[in-house]
Amino acid sequence: MTDHFHWLIRTLHWLMAIAVFAMLCIGAAMVSSVAGSHSWLTGLHRPLGMLILLLALLRLAVRLMTRQPGLPPDMPRLQQRAAQASHILLYSLMIVLPLVGWATLSAGGYPLILAGEVQLPPLLEKSNTLYALLRPAHRWLAYALLLLILAHLAAALFHALIRQDGVLQSMLPGRAKK
Repeated sequence: MTDHFHWLIRTLHWLMAIAVFAMLCIGAAMVSSVAGSHSWLTGLHRPLGMLILLLALLRLAVRLMTRQPGLPPDMPRLQQRAAQASHILLYSLMIVLPLVGWATLSAGGYPLILAGEVQLPPLLEKSNTLYALLRPAHRWLAYALLLLILAHLAAALFHALIRQDGVLQSMLPGRAKK
């Protein structure tokens, strides 16, 4: 058994933590602004969402192909199940949220521009009905992701400060012990 996650998982975790935090801040600023910064924020939000999608898929693939540190054996069963469920939800939201955003743009008839003239094809045909459903779904999924991240942070601090069981250290940068 290993005591650290694979170096690529750890690297992707921290890159994605920065990207997702930035995305949530940009999204909040974007929906609360009608000023000139709105289009600039939108121009950041869309390609960053696609980057998060790609990183999440890569991270999931690497995670499925590598060994993971186990949870502490003395950890209560309910906490182990909560940890497993929260990771499934985190991965799911990091994949579904950008796809719902892309589908929202498609249903609204808006292009998903990555950079300059590079744009992704629409996922859906233009549909005002779907747009009206997907737009708030994207927002509520973002709130759910934010709450799940806060719970994830609380659990990490719980493991580091109270249990002191090495769970947080398994995701920190540095060399794995031999």
